Amino acid sequence: MTAMTHPLVVPDVPLAPLTTYKLGGSARWYAEVRDVDELRSVVALRGESMPLFVLGRGSNVLVADTGFDGMVVRLVGDLALADVDAGIIEAGGGMPLPRLARFAATESLGGLEFYVGIPGSVGGAVCMNAGGHGSDTASVLLDAAILHRDGTLDIVSAAALQLGYRQSNLTHEDIVVSARFATVPRPHSEIETELREVTRWRKEHQPGGTLNAGSVFKNPDGDAAGRIIDELGMKGYRRGAVSVSTLHANFVVAEAGATAQEVWDLIWDVRQRVGEATGTWLEPEVRFVGEFADPAHPRGDPS
Repeated sequence: MTAMTHPLVVPDVPLAPLTTYKLGGSARWYAEVRDVDELRSVVALRGESMPLFVLGRGSNVLVADTGFDGMVVRLVGDLALADVDAGIIEAGGGMPLPRLARFAATESLGGLEFYVGIPGSVGGAVCMNAGGHGSDTASVLLDAAILHRDGTLDIVSAAALQLGYRQSNLTHEDIVVSARFATVPRPHSEIETELREVTRWRKEHQPGGTLNAGSVFKNPDGDAAGRIIDELGMKGYRRGAVSVSTLHANFVVAEAGATAQEVWDLIWDVRQRVGEATGTWLEPEVRFVGEFADPAHPRGDPS
């Protein structure tokens, strides 16, 4: 592979420091790209078989202890900035969502306040239709610039992305270069008040200051995954140095000495217990990067 000769591509880069879990091994190849031309040049080096993973802010991700045998790309520089024109904000795929919310506030533009409580990136928000506090990406997104594996760049409307609950029709080969968001004029003081309220709520209801990746499971229709897990008495349930949060049952918290495999095992153990007890087989929303060993216990419903 010619990636070793590319000035932006570095071999064997540890991924743990780049994730909120602070767990996992290294990327075989790693690159930080600052504009579309750099992104194209790096992606073109992969050939036909090498897998790609675009790493945002490192939340909602669990990297295997053995790392990722492929190329990991992060969008930085111009691809992590935002600008505004006639009330429409265009933000790079690498821009942190809390920063986007605060950028909108400085422009007295409302509608993106909910993003201040989501520790992800714009690209991840588009791919997963990130949401919270009564709103989601689908409700504010106009369109997104998507780079495909063949190097073509398309502007795709929000409707064409088929955004649903924590999903879109984008594949792991599609890279969200930027996105445009609709906003509404709103007094700066009102926006700041709401940003503080969202931040306060998150601190009170979610295990901040711990090693976690956010919500582990998608909520089933008409219910909440955290409520189901809590009702089964699984708050505090532990495997090794990993446990279900005692504050919010849809969070899995790692302690010093934990491994990514322990997190994986606990997630599938919780799913198994919930499925057997209720008939509801929860779907993880955490993205698993790399290869994990199969859990020692059966996983029931394979869906």
